[in-house]
Amino acid sequence: MRDALAPLTEALSRQAQIDARAITARAEEEAAELITAARQEARTILADARADGAAQAKADAVTERIHAERRARGMELAARREALDELRAQSAAAVRALRDDPCYPRLLDRLSALARAAGGADLTVKEQPDGGVLAEGHGRRVDCTLSALAVRAVDALGAEVERLWAP
Repeated sequence: MRDALAPLTEALSRQAQIDARAITARAEEEAAELITAARQEARTILADARADGAAQAKADAVTERIHAERRARGMELAARREALDELRAQSAAAVRALRDDPCYPRLLDRLSALARAAGGADLTVKEQPDGGVLAEGHGRRVDCTLSALAVRAVDALGAEVERLWAP
């Protein structure tokens, strides 16, 4: 009986080997396809990540540039303000030095006349310790102190004062 079943056993064994090889080949093909698809997906993810990273880096660079420009502008404006304040202080000190000039009494007379002309003849004019005069009366006030005149003179320069910090 064994001999009678030998051809059948041999045929079944051969068929099993053929089937196993076919299953193995199909599994290898599917594995290769999965690996190829996974590699392609990994390349796509990596390319997307690089593009996203580049876009984010560009956006961050723009934001940082804007912040840097704002900081620089703030520093420039602060330096301009400091230069203008220094000009005002030096101008005020220079005009206060006029108190020591022999012509100062005539300057006081002229400032008193200007104050009355601007505010009215009924104003009370008083000489100020820092120089110049202050005229007041009936809700009016005309400041002709040397310091105030120096500040007005600097302010009257307007845009011309920009030449102080222009290159």
